Amino acid sequence: MMHDLPILKQLKEELQKVDRELRIDVPKELRKAAAHGDFRENSEYEAAKQRQSFLQARVAHLTSRVNLLMSLKLENIPKDAVGFGSRVHLRDVNSGAEVVYELVTPEEVDPRNGKISVSSPIGKALLNKASGEEAAINLPTGLKEYEVTEIYTLHDLFFRKADK
Repeated sequence: MMHDLPILKQLKEELQKVDRELRIDVPKELRKAAAHGDFRENSEYEAAKQRQSFLQARVAHLTSRVNLLMSLKLENIPKDAVGFGSRVHLRDVNSGAEVVYELVTPEEVDPRNGKISVSSPIGKALLNKASGEEAAINLPTGLKEYEVTEIYTLHDLFFRKADK
């Protein structure tokens, strides 16, 4: 059985909400505003038209993100190395400090909580690294060298329902 990634469920829900507003609420607002007559100085009508444009763009964006994530070939995501959806435990080679990162979609990025994009400098440096390997990451503060101490892949975290 195929499980949806949590972000996919979230994006689909937002898409439904935005699509409903675009198809039902905005046309009502446009009809109500149009009833006031003169379009030249009708701020309600202008606001509704702007909202409609925004929602159309949002629907297009969400649809493309959902399609992209649905087309993600889970079998192409490594089971024993860092990939999309992995939670990676790192140890700073020089200081010994430990840090944990989770490689997520752009919508989920939250650096303060260790959620970083796969396409960020750190994300790129960690991709395909296995436990015990080192990654050199060029940061604005200089070169950081980390050893990968533990990896929980997307497969571990979402599809095995393991308590990790």
